Amino acid sequence: MDPAKQQRLEANGWQVGTVADFLELTPEEHLLVEMKLALSQHLREQRRAVMTQAVLADRIGSSQPRIAKAEGTDSSVSLEFLIRAMLALGITPQEIGHTIAQVGELGV
Repeated sequence: MDPAKQQRLEANGWQVGTVADFLELTPEEHLLVEMKLALSQHLREQRRAVMTQAVLADRIGSSQPRIAKAEGTDSSVSLEFLIRAMLALGITPQEIGHTIAQVGELGV
């Protein structure tokens, strides 16, 4: 946020913070959310390059709306489902690990 804008907001009684602060997330919860976001985004990017949501859903025995939820970072989607979909796309465990590791490198 622009520092001048932040100062104006705070001068008018507003509190400025992060989403994690607002939701009162523990550091572990915040990290888990960031990991799921990174995996969902990576899944969407890689899937778009090679197939439709329907084809991926059929490949893993799921539904197209479930793939859409996974790519849309729906909180009901498990890490297991994200990883299973990524593996079905041919994404290697090393690449999945790298995606997760990048979250830690951001200092979350």
